[in-house]
Amino acid sequence: MVRRPVAWIVAIVLFVEAFGIAALNWFLGIVVGRQKMSLAGLDPDMMAVSSKVGGVLFGAYFALCGVVALLVAWRDRSPAGLGRILLISVAVVHALLGAFVWGLVGVPAFLAMIVVLTLVVLLLMTYDKQNPTATEPPEDTSPLTPQPTPTAP
Repeated sequence: MVRRPVAWIVAIVLFVEAFGIAALNWFLGIVVGRQKMSLAGLDPDMMAVSSKVGGVLFGAYFALCGVVALLVAWRDRSPAGLGRILLISVAVVHALLGAFVWGLVGVPAFLAMIVVLTLVVLLLMTYDKQNPTATEPPEDTSPLTPQPTPTAP
């Protein structure tokens, strides 16, 4: 089935995104630090440091979500508790990022965000709580239910 490959792909994509987001924000922090320009009276060094810290934290968040997806792929079990919440939150983040990049960056970036959103939602839906006996109709063995009568002699 497609459950494990999707989980592996989601884990890889989230790790790549974690590195990309952290590297991009680190680079932007370096650029802001070297410009020595104030924005509405803000300290440029503080803006540079906050860009770097924000990038590292956002990258760590994506990496943590990637670890959850990696554990789902490794164990072949549904994420539970905090892991499920993290995957749902990363899906919401990608939906919001997709909405922002539509206007700021363009359609290709929007499509990239929607592909990742689709993969995360597919991961969550294919590993939905599964009961192996749910496909079989339950047998009603209560004493109040009459037994079926045979129709053939």
